[in-house]
Amino acid sequence: MQGVYEERRSLLRAVLAGGAYAAMGPVLAATPVPLLTRPIPSSGELLPVVGLGSWITFNVGDDPVARARCTEVVRAFFQGGGRLIDSSPMYGSAQAVIGHALAQLKIPKTLFSADKVWTGAGARGPAQIEASRTLWGVPRFDLLQVHNLLAWEEHLRTLQQMKAAGRLRYVGITTSEGRRHGEFMKIMETQPLDFVQISYNVLDREVENRILPLARERKIAVIVNRPFRQGDLTEALAGKPLPGWAAEIGCTSWAQVLLKFIVSEPAITCAIPATSNPAHALENMGAARGPLPDAALRRRILADVKRLT
Repeated sequence: MQGVYEERRSLLRAVLAGGAYAAMGPVLAATPVPLLTRPIPSSGELLPVVGLGSWITFNVGDDPVARARCTEVVRAFFQGGGRLIDSSPMYGSAQAVIGHALAQLKIPKTLFSADKVWTGAGARGPAQIEASRTLWGVPRFDLLQVHNLLAWEEHLRTLQQMKAAGRLRYVGITTSEGRRHGEFMKIMETQPLDFVQISYNVLDREVENRILPLARERKIAVIVNRPFRQGDLTEALAGKPLPGWAAEIGCTSWAQVLLKFIVSEPAITCAIPATSNPAHALENMGAARGPLPDAALRRRILADVKRLT
């Protein structure tokens, strides 16, 4: 056991010293291509089209090595120009791990903090929100969303009151894996929302039919979760050569192709891939630079991904 302990302690020292991050130095040193951004329709504020999710990947508890690695993920994300970090009380220890990373980085001023309220009782919403804010260590959240519509009527009232009082900047709702799309759309049609969060990727495109057009019509920003199907897509494409067209849009990996497919949809504001690898965080931010695929190339990407998976 002593040998295992020493190995983990050595790894922790290496991560904290930037060892896992040093290999990215030449990439960071290069002159960056301008970042692709989209405006939040309700305010005009610009957000980079790639953010950072925390589902599963940041649920690492108190493990010092894993926490240090997550800190390096957040560091790489900000180094790449990222702003929006998304979490939820549903995600285990992710909020505390994000808070730890932000404290190590002195809470970058560019942070756009996006969290959720997730409790079946509306009366418990304010206490949960305050607990989440404390875990993040931020003075207030930029965006709070009702997670998967749980007790949405009560929670939306709370969030709108917070926004009116200046304790919150934006209000939204979320769904994942196509749950309750009918009810979701009714809320979009009748409630004053700044954001919605939905699942969307090259193979899961149901939202193109009704939700994305409605978001454009209602001038609601759209965050995309599960851009890689929780890693299933990138795993299926691992080792498959990139087609020649990838270079036309500045992509050096399938992850970048998958993200550029998503954010080339005009209704999408920001995609939030999750990762526990600092190099992957920086790679993902690369999808927020350079040209986006046009309609013809989107069709080709779709055909190639279907063929290869």
